[in-house]
Amino acid sequence: MRIQEWPQQERPREKLLEKGAQALSDAELLAIFLRTGVAGTNAVDLARQLLTRFGGLRALLSANQQQFCSAKGMGLAKYALLQAMVEMSRRYLAETLQREQAFVSAADTRRYLISRLRDEPHEVFALLLLDSQHRLITFKPLFYGTIDAASVYPRVVVKTALDWQAGAVILAHNHPSGVAEPSLADQQITRRIVDALALVDIRVLDHFVVGDGEAVSFAERGLL
Repeated sequence: MRIQEWPQQERPREKLLEKGAQALSDAELLAIFLRTGVAGTNAVDLARQLLTRFGGLRALLSANQQQFCSAKGMGLAKYALLQAMVEMSRRYLAETLQREQAFVSAADTRRYLISRLRDEPHEVFALLLLDSQHRLITFKPLFYGTIDAASVYPRVVVKTALDWQAGAVILAHNHPSGVAEPSLADQQITRRIVDALALVDIRVLDHFVVGDGEAVSFAERGLL
């Protein structure tokens, strides 16, 4: 059955306008993005098929171009639109941190870092560079690969913070294994960077380890 033939209150777009986006299922939200279905399949049913094929919304949003475009009814135009939507959501979170005090708004900081680092296939060590009011200046990835004492250089962290005239920083890196528990090496690296930045009067406010949908805060654990 075509969606236009459904009762008005059950149509995804009308339901969103009446009850808000949070009232919609993943398939209904995706159907609004798709706009139309394919021959013999309406947009909601096509959305359900896509979610089943990819294993959920997150996997669909993380699919590369080849994977996405190989799915029924998908193509380069929809892939470009999807990537633009994902990037807009990241920039929305970044602008939120720029307006607010990042350290005070730990929940927004956590959400932003998860959106940036959770789906990276390799470890990425990055900085949130903050001004003197602890508002976000920029997010800066610095090191890639296996993060250990040999691959993270405090002098590069210090130089980057000085180049951006940061008043404080938040450290962040991901664990591709999905387990966000800080390791002993993570703690050792953090101490080296804290000591190096203290020499130029730049404070490390926190270090987040990002796993699969969660981010552990060093500050909350009492590890700083």
